[in-house]
Amino acid sequence: MTTTTRTDAPASTPHRADSHDLIRVHGARENNLKDVSVDIPKRRLTVFTGVSGSGKSSLVFDTIAAESQRLINETYSAFVQGFMPTVGRPDVDVLEGLTTAILVDQQRMGADPRSTVGTATDANAMLRILFSRLGTPHIGSPKAFSFNVASISGAGAVTVQRGGQTVKERREFSITGGMCPRCEGRGAVTDIDLTQLFDDSKSLNEGALTIPGYKSGGWNHRLYTESGLYDPDKPIRSYTKRQLHDFLHREPTRMKIAGINMTYEGLVPRIQKSMLAKDREAMQPHIREFVDRAVTFTTCPECAGTRLSEAARSSKIDGLSIADACAMQISDLAEWVRGLAEPSVAPLLKALGETLDSFVEIGLGYLSLDRPAGTLSGGEAQRTKMIRHLGSSLTDVTYVFDEPTTGLHPHDIRRMNDLLLRLRDKGNTVLVVEHKPEVIAIADHVVDLGPRAGTEGGTVCFEGSVEGLRAGGTLTGRHLDDRAALKETVRAPAGALEIRGATTHNLQGVDVDIPLGVLVVLTGVAGSGKSSLVHGSIPAGEGVVSIDQTPIRGSRRSNPATYTGLLEPIRKAFAKANGVKPALFSANSEGACPTCNGAGVVYTDLAMMAGVATTCEECEGKRFEASVLEYRLGGRDISEVLAMPVSEAEEFFGGGEARTPAAHRILRNMADVGLGYLTLGQPLTTLSGGERQRLKLATHMAEKSGVYVLDEPTTGLHLADVEQLLGLLDRLVDSGKSVIVVEHHQAVMAHADWIIDLGPGAGHDGGRVVFEGTPADLVAARSTLTGEHLADYVGA
Repeated sequence: MTTTTRTDAPASTPHRADSHDLIRVHGARENNLKDVSVDIPKRRLTVFTGVSGSGKSSLVFDTIAAESQRLINETYSAFVQGFMPTVGRPDVDVLEGLTTAILVDQQRMGADPRSTVGTATDANAMLRILFSRLGTPHIGSPKAFSFNVASISGAGAVTVQRGGQTVKERREFSITGGMCPRCEGRGAVTDIDLTQLFDDSKSLNEGALTIPGYKSGGWNHRLYTESGLYDPDKPIRSYTKRQLHDFLHREPTRMKIAGINMTYEGLVPRIQKSMLAKDREAMQPHIREFVDRAVTFTTCPECAGTRLSEAARSSKIDGLSIADACAMQISDLAEWVRGLAEPSVAPLLKALGETLDSFVEIGLGYLSLDRPAGTLSGGEAQRTKMIRHLGSSLTDVTYVFDEPTTGLHPHDIRRMNDLLLRLRDKGNTVLVVEHKPEVIAIADHVVDLGPRAGTEGGTVCFEGSVEGLRAGGTLTGRHLDDRAALKETVRAPAGALEIRGATTHNLQGVDVDIPLGVLVVLTGVAGSGKSSLVHGSIPAGEGVVSIDQTPIRGSRRSNPATYTGLLEPIRKAFAKANGVKPALFSANSEGACPTCNGAGVVYTDLAMMAGVATTCEECEGKRFEASVLEYRLGGRDISEVLAMPVSEAEEFFGGGEARTPAAHRILRNMADVGLGYLTLGQPLTTLSGGERQRLKLATHMAEKSGVYVLDEPTTGLHLADVEQLLGLLDRLVDSGKSVIVVEHHQAVMAHADWIIDLGPGAGHDGGRVVFEGTPADLVAARSTLTGEHLADYVGA
């Protein structure tokens, strides 16, 4: 018998499992990345920086996070994977040391009218259970408090097998839901403004109908003039009650009209089915304009906008119904929940209290649970998604953030920094794509991409500590300590836009005069009422262009040329030069390659596995038929023009044989907003958030407007690009425009002619004007949070 003595390795030798302390990326080529190789330390805070479009998101989201999610998805069965979004393997040689990635991005929450802050964070689910247990009178299960569940009941015979015999039995069932029957849980009802449909002083034959597509002589018009239900030569206001009902509300009825069997239907239900059932974004512009005029959304009179049935509103805890609880500011609701001492539901109260406290901690205590999710800004949506991770016990997870300081006042950025550091200190890897110097300063490791954007970017310019970045000489390093100086002289206003008694959301009867003909900056902590004041009191319409943060919608067929309307003059110029139809020069129309239908690639669907896109062999990715590429303008074919960067195209269409003033004008606007590096045919789906917002700004610059309202135009902009944006804002004002900017960036505040500061806090602690005057006066007074931070920024 032998005995083996085990000798333990010396304690100083690290365990092999502890050697995987890096996420290694080698040869990443997603989008514009040029064989990027980086080593990212685990359990540290790494900030990725660089100009907008330099490849930060391509590296962090499209490579590291995408591969982590793909590998996790592969652990499920093929059946389950069939129901999950398919993610292809990123174009990278080696990815080692990945951990589970949790993405907290800036994608807006679904604009579904039924989605609220409460339903998106599970706070509503816990409140419903609480009211179903403690509410008096007791009205039913948690479903009875849900505005997404309708009350239904039914009865009938069912056939069951019992003891070898078939027996028929009568059964009844009922579900008590909390949905308001009038508005179906939406909180608002739509009314059609009949004065926008017809002129009741005229007869149908005199052209009373004012609806697009209902012109005299057309079938839509003849349906009503030849129905025989009323006299088409009689003014509509002279119709009897019966005739007016038949004209407006009659149920679908088969009848012969002009010798053809047709279905006659009242005008109102017909408009509802043909126009209102469609997605507003998909409508043609003139129809969208008509719908905006003709349809009014009013608060539901039955539930007063609470979305809940009368029964759900009648059940109360301590005199408060679930509708009252959801309408409270979350910070106040958290206090109310803490005051409920009920041992029978103690675990529920603890979980609900922690969720509500997370809202307050993350700086969203000013929201209410009934706030529609679609109305949250990009920054608010991102912080709302963070809530479910704050109290998590998971460690060794990779958290990926996309500009978490978007929409945050400098005062709130400190709080966000604390949260990022807390996630790291629990043993997690935190990757942040960010431009703000305050966030870069707390990084353990910095990866700077660039040197420029688009094709001039995609390489690692610097990797190391923040001190190394400052001394490194890269674009980010040079601009890290940039501080804009206060203006020595400010412009004199040419008038004022008067706002009186503004009460949208949390505004408390605000009276303010916004100067015109100058650069005005509205600022204040997140939730102080800036967007409410601007969008609630200065509606986009005649003479006002409002550029908010709603994302650009576009498929992979959309590109800067189609989005800005640039392709139209280019197609006409090609058609004129070659004596052919303009439609030939559209990859979505007659000129499209027949093999790939103008997509440039052929997609193969592989069910639960990621689809494969291969370059079309017929057109070699050029998207057009070979015969179309024989037509030239200024020596270039249409595919070569779409492959040009904006700066080159601006020169090309500015003079010589290809001179096209309409195209040159649009290209100059794109270059002015700093998009000179984008190619005209680059798919919109590959653009970064900052690039999309600037593309939107370039599109609106062509409009004949006197007032521009911009909502945080520095979102997604590098420190070096902010300078260019300030130059653009100055040019707009100098050309006679009025520019009103909602902004937190101190450089923009310092550059303003006039500042309006809202506050002093958020939610019901805000909604008042706490300062109005020049930036110099704000710095001198230091009377508000904004004044203190701006004074620190300019070194006053």
